[in-house]
Amino acid sequence: MCLAVPAEVIEVVDATRARVSLGGVVKEIALHLVDGVVVGDYVLVHVGFALGKIDPEEARRTLDALRALGESLEDAA
Repeated sequence: MCLAVPAEVIEVVDATRARVSLGGVVKEIALHLVDGVVVGDYVLVHVGFALGKIDPEEARRTLDALRALGESLEDAA
């Protein structure tokens, strides 16, 4: 199964790279597939590449759902 995760852009390094925050973890990603990314945008990240921009509200809902899933799995264990 493949999963793309929403991440907030915290720095645009250059036209092909940005730093994003993934749950407080800062990671450098490639922007080769997405144009016009600016600080504050949310992008879907998969294997180090931004696949596209995502609406901030949709990003929040997705991140909330992932957190809830993680908590449910911890409770089940």
